Amino acid sequence: MPTTSRPAPARRRVTPGQPAPLPRHELDVATPAELPLAVNSFAELGPLSQANFPHRHTFYELVYVTHGRATHVVDLVAYEVRPPQLFLVTPGQVHHWRDADDLQGQIVLCDPEFLLADPADRDALHRSGHRSWRPRDAAHAGRVLSVLEQMRGELHRAEPGCRTVVRAYLHILIAEMGRSNPVGPDAHPADDPQGHLGRASAVARRFDELLAEPALLGEPTRAYARRIGVSVRHLNEAVPRATGATPAQLIRRARVLEAKRLLLQTDLTVAQVAARLGFVDPAYFCRFFRREAGDAPGAFRRRGGKHHDPGNEYIDVDG
Repeated sequence: MPTTSRPAPARRRVTPGQPAPLPRHELDVATPAELPLAVNSFAELGPLSQANFPHRHTFYELVYVTHGRATHVVDLVAYEVRPPQLFLVTPGQVHHWRDADDLQGQIVLCDPEFLLADPADRDALHRSGHRSWRPRDAAHAGRVLSVLEQMRGELHRAEPGCRTVVRAYLHILIAEMGRSNPVGPDAHPADDPQGHLGRASAVARRFDELLAEPALLGEPTRAYARRIGVSVRHLNEAVPRATGATPAQLIRRARVLEAKRLLLQTDLTVAQVAARLGFVDPAYFCRFFRREAGDAPGAFRRRGGKHHDPGNEYIDVDG
């Protein structure tokens, strides 16, 4: 009987020679035939699965913690891990783990290209990048773990039709995530988690992806429209329908978030942060940051991002 050889699983790697101050992790796919998706445990993925230094991804990472202790910091929001708990890190977000102790569970690494044929799932993940979840009860926790184990088994066997089956399991996993109890800021159930109402158009989705690229944050709205291949007018109409905010507002929010990341998680000077965000004049950047964040960049850094609690480095979420 012929046997099917199993390709080496996709793994994460740090991009060599990356000039950005925050390391960037990419998905390392060994062969063109290999699926740009992996499901493994913390131990199997190694130290990078619980890296204690701030870094960003080019892929989605869905983490289901079933045991252990840690603090998971995602874009300056600190989640106290209380298993079972789900975390999602989307491309461009910055995260790291603090004080990790005996973390166990399953981790899904998924390149965005794997979701090209499933825009609704891709939209659901993008809208969920600022949340964490807990299963509603023990039965629900068991279902989530079962889906992950079946997906992992399918990847291990690598039989004909594997891509279709794995995509189906991922769809179910995203649905179960939408049924979980959200934790953290803006912790409310996602409306239309599967995107059936069509809230996010293809234009708004591509715009959201471009906002995850730090090098573009200094560009005007017309530059985003040009990259997407639409007129500025069309971009200004499509994005608010999908997100409730204008492109200019979202660009401004993204610039503020990236400024906070760089101020708190790198040693760049304020002038260097300003330059990376496309500000020619550091003084104008300081005025911009004070208006949007309520504090001067230097004071924000000295206080660890906290206005009233200088001893706390992050916004803590009581998990």
